[in-house]
Formats: sequence, C-alpha cells, structure tokens
Amino acid sequence: MRRKILIFLAVSAALLPSPLEGAKRNLVLVVGDDHGLEAGCYGNPVIQTPNLDRLAAEGTRFDYAFCTTSSCSASRSVILTGLYNHATAHYGHEHGYNHFRTYENLTSLPVLLGEAGYRTCRVGKYHVAPEAVYQFDQEIKASPRNGVEMADRCADFLKADDPRPFFLYFCVSDPHRGGGKLQDLPYQPNRFGNPDKPYPGIHEIEYDPNEVIVPPYLPDTPECRQELAQYYQAVSRMDQGIGRLIERLKEAGVYDDTLVIYVSDNGIPFPGAKTTVYEPGIRLPCIVRNPYSDRRGTVTGAMVTWADITPTILDFSQVRMKRAAFHGRSFLAAMEQDKPAGFDEIYASHTFHEITTYYPMRVVRGRQYKLIWNIAHPLPYPFASDLWASAAWQGVLQRGEKHYGKRTVDAYLHRPRFELYDLEADPDELHNLAGDPKYATVLEELQAKLKAFQQRTKDPWVLKWDYE
Repeated sequence: MRRKILIFLAVSAALLPSPLEGAKRNLVLVVGDDHGLEAGCYGNPVIQTPNLDRLAAEGTRFDYAFCTTSSCSASRSVILTGLYNHATAHYGHEHGYNHFRTYENLTSLPVLLGEAGYRTCRVGKYHVAPEAVYQFDQEIKASPRNGVEMADRCADFLKADDPRPFFLYFCVSDPHRGGGKLQDLPYQPNRFGNPDKPYPGIHEIEYDPNEVIVPPYLPDTPECRQELAQYYQAVSRMDQGIGRLIERLKEAGVYDDTLVIYVSDNGIPFPGAKTTVYEPGIRLPCIVRNPYSDRRGTVTGAMVTWADITPTILDFSQVRMKRAAFHGRSFLAAMEQDKPAGFDEIYASHTFHEITTYYPMRVVRGRQYKLIWNIAHPLPYPFASDLWASAAWQGVLQRGEKHYGKRTVDAYLHRPRFELYDLEADPDELHNLAGDPKYATVLEELQAKLKAFQQRTKDPWVLKWDYE
C-alpha cells in the first residue's frame, strides 16, 4: 500500500508546476487592444512606433503570428490558458449581459505561476472571468488609456525587495475605439479615446489623414482615412507606454532577466478585420525579447498562435507542465531559427463577439492554403456594435456603394459554407476556390484536418459536420 501511495504522489507531482531553479526569470506580457500590423517594424513607414521597433531590434519579430479568435475577451482567455475558447466556454465577451466566462475547474497562467513561486500582478484591461480562475496576487489601478501612467504605477512592483521572480500582465486599452455613437456620425474625433482630454505624460502624435496608408480591405474614403489617423494616434500613445515600461524595468535592474512579449488581442477595429477570421482579423504583431538569447533583431517565419503563449512563458520560467495540458506549445526554441520545422500550420476558432453576434467560424491555415468553415453561413454576417457604427462602414452604406475595400458589401455580409483561398496567389482572400473541381482534393484534405482539430480540442461544434 505504501508503494502505491508513493507512486501516486510521484505521478501527481509530475502534473504540477515544479519549483523554480537558478536565476530569476521574470515575465512581462504586454497586450495591445485591437492593434494590427501597423508599426514601423512591420513595414509601415508613416506610423511612429519607436519603442516597439526598438523591442523588435533587441528580440525576435514573428511575421506569421495569429490570434485564434478576433475578439477581445475571448482572445484574452486563450492567451491566459493556452486553450481554444470553444473548450473553455469563454466564447465571447465577459462584461455586461454577454456573461461569457471560463469553466471554474480550469487553471490559468497567473495561477500556475503563483503556485510555482512567482508574484503576479496585472494592470489595465482585464476582460476575462471568473476572477477565481484568472487570479493575480495584485492589481494596480491606472487609466488603461494611459500606458505611461500604467508603467509609472508599476515601478514599486518591479523594484520590490522580494526574492521571488515576477509576472506582470500589462494591458493597455489603446488603440481600441472609444466613445462615439451611431447618432454622432459622420466621423467624430473621440472614436479612439478622447483627444480633448489630455493624458498626463503622453505626447499626442497627430497624423494627417492624407498620409495614412489605407490597406486593401478598407475603403479609401475621407471618413476611413480620418478614422485611420485617429487609430494611428492611439497606437503611438500605446507605444509610449511600452517605452516607459521598459524604462521602469531598466531602472529596477531587472530588464536583463525579463522575458518581454508584445502581442495584440485581435485585428484593428474596422469591419474587414476585427471579429473576422480573414488575415487582417487574425494575423497580428508578436515581438519577443528573450534576455538569455544571443539572437537580436531577428525575424522568424514560425507560424504561432496565442494558444502558444502560456506554454512559451511556462517554458521560459522553467515551470514544468505535462504537454497534454494545453492546445498550444512553446515557441521558445523556434525563435532561434528563421524557418523552424513543424511550425507551418495554425487553427482559429471564433464563435461570438457580443452575445448577439453568433457566427461560428473554424479555420485551418497553412503556408499556401486557408480554409474557413462558416458554420452558420445562412445567417448574414453580424457586426460588433462599434464596427457597425464606424464612419468607414456607415459612409459606404449611406452612399449606397457596392464595394467595401476590395470586397463587395454583399460578399462581406453573405458568406458561403466554405471559403478556400490560395494565399500565395490571392493574399486578399477574394477568390473562393471551394467550388472549383481543380481544388477538390485540397478542400477535402483541409476539411479532414479541421474536423480532426475540432475532435482533438473537444469543440462542441464538431457535431455540425453530421447534423447540419
């Protein structure tokens, strides 16, 4: 009997976080809000993001990084659990009447780190539930629109006389839309925060709408350009907060022992990006500075998702968990290679944004082909309330225009069951190959992969293959 008890205890211990070994391995995870690939280090020559650019120059830039769901709350649940939200029940927003939340029996990243001896702290946007699942030791209060203020208020936490390593979860609310209602249209200058109310410590950088870069999925209209200029301004605000945070890490003498990760929760807050599983909605910035790596200013082609973030952080921290505990995997070693083997395919899963916007989509994307399954395809595509009210969208509707960017308005609103794209030949995802007999084999192979992914990750919507 004693032998059986010892075996049981040994097996149980293997499933729990291990004690920390060696030097402190501090962790900072910075999450932007609705930020796409608009940054200098991602090739935008207009927007000013010197601090993100500097972080990329000191670390690794991922060119193929993806959120798994392009919606704030649901995406953050994936970031902090390493699990797709169709398996955690955090299908959409947690606030207000939406009330989506993670199963109470699951364990999140801050809890795992806390059990392993880390002190944990969050500041800024939270947007996940329940708090018992996403428990941090400490919350620092600061305006999430002011990253400089957030960083300054974290100074005491960073330099605390404490032998334990730390995990800081730093979440700004820029460049998410803020303010503005449908009746305020056309364009109002408070759509991205409130420029009429200055943020202490922030130097507002204003952009000329005539100089912004209009991506091909957006309409090149005056109101869209005005909104993009405001969006750029909010991104530059966020960038200044990241710069101040790095200053505070250096002042505390901990920067050289701290893993810094920057990601955004989902695509930019315009129709055609956020809430969609098209490339602008899910392909996002990911910049990682590993203080113990000799590689600096590198770019990796590894395809990773936000389900990989929790396993990566635990890998760096030397908190050991069994591999089967997560849907994602660590990309720490992949950062050391330009083209690492085995990182050539990702999956995405979107079900809700708000409670009223049911439109489940599942995605498999490789290097060349991408398959989208619109499970509720007979329904018109639903809008997040802030995207519907955007001047960019309303301007197109009010003028009765047929196109929104390169897509027709009708194609955006009414989608087929399957969308298959050759991203090498058609990066804008305009030519659906799902009905082309020449691509029947590709379609079948990707459908099989998608179904297997759903079975592997316990997706309730896998039933729709048989019942609808």
